[in-house]
Amino acid sequence: MASHILVTGGAGFIGSHLTRRLLARGDRVTVLDDFNDFYDPARKRENVAPLLARPDYRLVEGDIRDEPRIDRLYAEGRFDAVVHLAARAGVRPSLQEPILYEDVNCIGTLRLLEAAKRHGPKTFIFGSSSSVYGINEKVPFAEADEVNQPISPYATTKRAGELLCYNYHHLYDFRVACLRFFTVYGPGQRPEMAIHKFTDLLWRGQTVPMYGDGGSRRDYTFVDDIVDGLVAALDLAPGFEILNLGGADTTSLRDLVHWIAGELAVEPRIEYLPAQPGDVPITYADVSKAARILGYSPKVPIREGLRRFVSWYRERAERLKNSNISQRA
Repeated sequence: MASHILVTGGAGFIGSHLTRRLLARGDRVTVLDDFNDFYDPARKRENVAPLLARPDYRLVEGDIRDEPRIDRLYAEGRFDAVVHLAARAGVRPSLQEPILYEDVNCIGTLRLLEAAKRHGPKTFIFGSSSSVYGINEKVPFAEADEVNQPISPYATTKRAGELLCYNYHHLYDFRVACLRFFTVYGPGQRPEMAIHKFTDLLWRGQTVPMYGDGGSRRDYTFVDDIVDGLVAALDLAPGFEILNLGGADTTSLRDLVHWIAGELAVEPRIEYLPAQPGDVPITYADVSKAARILGYSPKVPIREGLRRFVSWYRERAERLKNSNISQRA
């Protein structure tokens, strides 16, 4: 039977991919997004434009901190589940605006949980982050590891979000999955993230800044694999679980740049810079728990994922160039 699902941040990168998957399988989706200026809101408009005419899709523009608006939305929506992906994202920007990150990511999450307590639903999927592992020295990272050393305000707010979700599970019998995403990439990725940023710089023939010696490693996860995990968590609606969703592999920053350059058939020029505060030396997901509980198995290896991303990037760049030419003509 089709469900009615609220996706917060549903005009963003992961949210728009999830929304299309849910619609394709017959669910109704309401998206809540504030189209803030963390990156060009036109990119989010581009994500949702093909969906606006669909009768099974509704776009609501608003802030997750707006209590009256959230309350009305829940009261009217009669949702079967909430997938909460809206957040101020990014480690480095959180160092500049920690109070904003606390406000959006913690107070905003509480507003959504409180409205769900009053109106339902009690199935709540929370988009967390691998950043909660901080300077964890044990790899790969497992959900049972201690997460008491986050090293950025962003990471702290994500851990706080998990704890808030547990409160509502314990006190009000919410069914909750907190999903720790490991560096998600793919078509439509946010422009400030490494793979998109490096591709853009290499495409334009510009120098790529590399923080540290290029030896830091990340577990990159293709967005389709993340959506597989999200949908599986929705369908399972566990009592309370924290689950890693990652690619279960690591790639060095140095290799990443050279592989992207290879896909673009360019020679990279690299500027080595000091390591950045808040950055961790490695992320690496142990996904055995997600495999056991959700049947999760990442299917897209990094080289294939980069091919798909660069193909999308090329097509979009050519389309925009042709559009600009026709407008000038």
